[in-house]
Amino acid sequence: MAVFVRARPGLLKIANRIVGNASEAEDVIQEAWLRWQGTDRTVVLNPPALLRTTTVRLAINVVQSAWRRRESCASPWLPELLDTRTTPEAAAERQDAVERAVLLLMEALTPRQRAAYVLREGFGYPHSRISEILCLSVANTRQQVTRAQERLAQNRRRQPVDSVAHRRLVQAFLVAAQSGDLAQLERVLSVDAEHRSTCGPVSRAASASSTLV
Repeated sequence: MAVFVRARPGLLKIANRIVGNASEAEDVIQEAWLRWQGTDRTVVLNPPALLRTTTVRLAINVVQSAWRRRESCASPWLPELLDTRTTPEAAAERQDAVERAVLLLMEALTPRQRAAYVLREGFGYPHSRISEILCLSVANTRQQVTRAQERLAQNRRRQPVDSVAHRRLVQAFLVAAQSGDLAQLERVLSVDAEHRSTCGPVSRAASASSTLV
C-alpha cells in the first residue's frame, strides 16, 4: 500500500500525459492499483519500475481502444500497434507493417505533418501536448494534422526517403508501441521536424507566428 501511495503522483502524471484526459488517467491508476493488489510482491525486485511499466501499458491500451473506435482506425497508414502475439512470424509481420506504414508517411508528409499525425492518430496525444513537442501553436498543430489527413486521403507521394531516417523512426515507433517509451518517439519526430522537444520563449513565439506548411 505504502509503495503505491508514494508512486501514485508520478504514475498519474504518466497516465495523464499519455491519455490526455484527467478522468481516464484516474481510471488507469485505479486499474494499476488492482493489478498491483493481485501481484506477488515477494518476487518484485523494483516495485516503482513495475508500477510505471504497468501504468504505461494500461494507458496505451486506453488510447488504442479509443483509436480503434474512431473511423480512422481503418486507415492503412498506421498499423495495429499493440499486438500481444510473440511468435517470430507475428513479430516479423508486425515489423514489416510498421516499416511499410512509416515509409508511406515519410513519402507523403512533411516532417511536421508526419510528427503531428503520428502522435495524434497513432498515440492519441492531445493537440496541446503535440504543440509543446513541436514548438507550434495549438492552431498550427491542428492544421498539421488536418493537412496530413488530406495528403494521405489523396494518396500523395512527393519525396524520396532517407533510409537511415526511415530506420530510426521505425525503431522508435516499435519501441513506443511495445515498451511505452514514448519519449524516444517524441524525440525522433521533433528532431525530424527540426524542432527541440522543449521550447524557449523566442522559439515558441516564432512557432506561433510561423507560416503553416
